[in-house]
Amino acid sequence: MDNNKLAEHSAIKVELLHTYLKTYLGIIGNLSFIDAIHIFDMYCNQGFFDNGKEGSPVQILKSRKEFYYKMKSKNSSTVPINCYFNDIDKNSVELLKNGVKAKKSLHDDSYGSLIYSTLDYSVFFERVKDKVNKMRNEKAFVFIDPYDYKTVKVKHITELLSNKNTEVLLWLPIQFMYRFKESPPEALQGFIDELDLPTSSIKNAKDFIIKLKEGFQNHLGTNYVDSFTIQKSANTVFSLFFFTPSIKGFEKMLEAKWKIDSENGEGWDYRKHTSTLFHSVKMNPLEEALRKYLYRSPKTNKEIYDFTLRQGFLPKHSKEVLSNLQDKINVTSANGEILKRKAFYLSYKYYKKSEPVKVIISLKK
Repeated sequence: MDNNKLAEHSAIKVELLHTYLKTYLGIIGNLSFIDAIHIFDMYCNQGFFDNGKEGSPVQILKSRKEFYYKMKSKNSSTVPINCYFNDIDKNSVELLKNGVKAKKSLHDDSYGSLIYSTLDYSVFFERVKDKVNKMRNEKAFVFIDPYDYKTVKVKHITELLSNKNTEVLLWLPIQFMYRFKESPPEALQGFIDELDLPTSSIKNAKDFIIKLKEGFQNHLGTNYVDSFTIQKSANTVFSLFFFTPSIKGFEKMLEAKWKIDSENGEGWDYRKHTSTLFHSVKMNPLEEALRKYLYRSPKTNKEIYDFTLRQGFLPKHSKEVLSNLQDKINVTSANGEILKRKAFYLSYKYYKKSEPVKVIISLKK
């Protein structure tokens, strides 16, 4: 493998990061009470590659620059976005520094600070944790793309999310982890124990991702968790796991996923996507999940909005499912009046605490 070339599957990973950051900065950067945003790339690598591809730190800097000029074009004040790039490989950090200097427009002090370091992950993590846990009117985004996942612990994610102002994107080598699940090395055993994974019932790499996601969700409680699969070859599967305490941030990451995989919203495959329509691929699982959810008891528009996102879908998908089920459901107002016009009010706008319940949806008996 040529370390000076960024592989196609890694380029997709960086595309998801860039797509999300553009939306994230557009939301967080416009909040009047935010004094600063901090972006940490824990394993930044060299950033610039011989095949013309650009790694995560370059895409982070581009996202920051785009946000700055977007705000400037609207004559709006902009919040400083501080970038922290760390890698224990000093040569990689030096290559990144030189590349950023050569492309002068990538960094300007008016965008925010730019800090490089060459610390071991465990040392850098403690510094990041201390910083984010002291934040008040600030937000943080942490990208963890480890060379060796043994350095990353589940408790690290918990600790970063504890202040409710931080989001995390974690890259894991799923196929490698799945391959050794029966006789796990110490690092993998740590993941299995922390998440209480039922390894004996895991059938394949995809199932391993599902169980990891469920384990993370159970471990992190009310925080939101989702994954994005990237398949490099028939036997090489990676996954990005996204963690956030914010339902709005979660919805924006799901939107980024669906932009890249508009058919399935699951991930990227080295094989070309087939022409299979969304309805036959993904609508049935969502419909089944919604039916089961509504079968237990009637649900409010707020509950269905939250449930939809936790299933990895967008509100528009549930709206379509519910529209197709309109002869099998009742939609009533908060005071019990059955509504003929099927409006579902599935959006963050109607989810906010200040908003009253708009409708209650139930299955017809």
